[in-house]
Amino acid sequence: MPEDLLPIALAVAIMLLVGFPVHEFSHALAAYRLGDSTAKLFGRLTLNPIVHFDPLGGILLAVTFLGSGGSFGFGWAKPTPVNPSNLQGGRRGEALVAAAGPLSNLILAAAAALPLRYLIENPALWDSIPSVIFEVDSQGFIGGALPVFVSINLVLMIFNLIPIPPLDGSKVLFAFMPPRMAWQWRPVLEQYGFILLLLLFFVPPGNSIGGQIIGPVLSGLFGLLVGL
Repeated sequence: MPEDLLPIALAVAIMLLVGFPVHEFSHALAAYRLGDSTAKLFGRLTLNPIVHFDPLGGILLAVTFLGSGGSFGFGWAKPTPVNPSNLQGGRRGEALVAAAGPLSNLILAAAAALPLRYLIENPALWDSIPSVIFEVDSQGFIGGALPVFVSINLVLMIFNLIPIPPLDGSKVLFAFMPPRMAWQWRPVLEQYGFILLLLLFFVPPGNSIGGQIIGPVLSGLFGLLVGL
């Protein structure tokens, strides 16, 4: 239905114009601060969403959101180039660069949650706020741009912290592994990581293992940030 397209378009726009660019910029900035100028040389040390846009990942994101009615989206931005050999701190430096992306999404979610929390705690203000930004219906449903913004950035943080390559969480995991174990397991996980992710989020259909994990974590963090 046409009225269902607005929240879907809003979610896709938030990811492509804010969530993804800030995430990738944070990787580039962390790498630059730790001694690697690769991302800067490729023009990635910027918040310009066009620079970080991946056509296939962006199209897939929009298609999956539309196909699922807004309940699920799968896509990606252009990966930020990083040369781990240039980073200070070895594996620790690589882990810090990887963690910078999800951390930036958490910061964005927390920043948007502050005014949202204030609105929830002050119901008298609801009528003065346009519904496209914030609304509460007769059943107490909270909608609008602010909740979507918080949720999308929390999803990006949680998803990217999953310790399966090529996600950021895998690099954090490798940094905490004993060197020999990381040397043994990293090539295997990097070779089959994408297949593992597909299995995690598409099996079983409609109620995937990944969805069962992310859903409760998302609800808990959202409630913690906005005070529900």
